[in-house]
Amino acid sequence: MPVKSLADLQKIKAEALAKRQIRTATAHAQITVAMGTCGIAAGAREAMKAILDAIEKDAIPGILVTQTGCIGLCEFEPIVDVQIGGEKITYGKVTPERARAIVAEHVVGGKPIQEWQIVR
Repeated sequence: MPVKSLADLQKIKAEALAKRQIRTATAHAQITVAMGTCGIAAGAREAMKAILDAIEKDAIPGILVTQTGCIGLCEFEPIVDVQIGGEKITYGKVTPERARAIVAEHVVGGKPIQEWQIVR
């Protein structure tokens, strides 16, 4: 939808906020992508896009995707945290292919992928 006026922009903002509130209220899983400069340089944008595309393509409900800054583990970038319930697992060197697998196997399938995890 092209933005031709301030009213158009406000309408788009209202729709986006409504969608965000629905996702936040019903989220059973949260995926956080580290988007500090080191993460971005290592490919975090592509990993995040792959996560969002996988969720949208398969219309997977209840997943909140957020971003954060640097978490201090630059050698493992791009880094993705997956939190389901009280359990948080951190994945390192997340390529777009790995990102899609994390969504499918861990978030949807409930089986964390141990070989990609960062143990802190």
